[in-house]
Amino acid sequence: MIFSEALGRLEVLGRSASALLPGLVIALVLFGIGLLIAKGVRAAVRRAAEMRDASPGSAAVLGRIASGVTLLVAFLVAASVAFPSVSAADLFNLLGIGGVAIGFAFRDVLQNLLAGILILLTRPFVIGDQIRAGSYEGTVEDVWVRATVLRTYDNQRVLIPNATLFVDKITVITAHDKRRLAFPLTIGNGDDIKHARRVIVEALRATEGVLPEPPPEALVTGLGAAGVDMTARLWIDPPRRRDAVDALDHAISNVKDALTAAGIDLPYPTSQVLFHDQTEETDGDRSRQREGWPTGSSPPGARWRVLRDDRGGREEERT
Repeated sequence: MIFSEALGRLEVLGRSASALLPGLVIALVLFGIGLLIAKGVRAAVRRAAEMRDASPGSAAVLGRIASGVTLLVAFLVAASVAFPSVSAADLFNLLGIGGVAIGFAFRDVLQNLLAGILILLTRPFVIGDQIRAGSYEGTVEDVWVRATVLRTYDNQRVLIPNATLFVDKITVITAHDKRRLAFPLTIGNGDDIKHARRVIVEALRATEGVLPEPPPEALVTGLGAAGVDMTARLWIDPPRRRDAVDALDHAISNVKDALTAAGIDLPYPTSQVLFHDQTEETDGDRSRQREGWPTGSSPPGARWRVLRDDRGGREEERT
């Protein structure tokens, strides 16, 4: 009795397997086609990324991501064919629940992953650009899926999370071909501003690395404590850090030499110190106490007088 019942169940399982076998074969064929399509998609995405000047590492990452998405779609299609009772909606619901759980567990990792993909696609900067992000400034060496590799000017490597770059403000220093530089200077109050401006502009035009267009400028920015404050502005090409440092070095040296040769003063801040012994008879009387230099009349007499005896002793008495 038990043996015959077991044989009956085996027959039922055999018939069920026979019914599923054609669907499994078709599903395997479809999944194999999906593998080929995924391989082609990966190669196509890598080629397209490299044509947009992406680094080999970034192109490979984008290719793997596109290949993974294609394989996921192929698996869902094959599963729907192999198991007709399981609909695609059920599979997507299952993936949705699993995705939420994974998202909570790896929130920061996925955030940087998505930000890295968006950076690779939108390309706010490219490999070799010089950027400033927060307190860090340097050259972009590579863009990974999780972080961007930045080499600072003092040859240190900094890894900045992609989510930070995607959300916060960044400055792409080499985004354009030309870059404007500026440095402050001060001339004397008695110097001719127009003459000083001509001397500064001519010195900048003669400086190596300074572009003739847009022309260099010398602008008055204020009246400072030491003299007339001015700002010299110039344009360079290319706009990289090394070129900017060299251009400023040459420009400041030439302007200083030119102003000195033209007899234009380059003053430095000065201060006046007035010594006051605080013993005058008017001290403490705000209506009579003098501040600063004498007003022209003789200074008030002292309230105390120092007396010395023959033995070199000293004593004070009120006058």
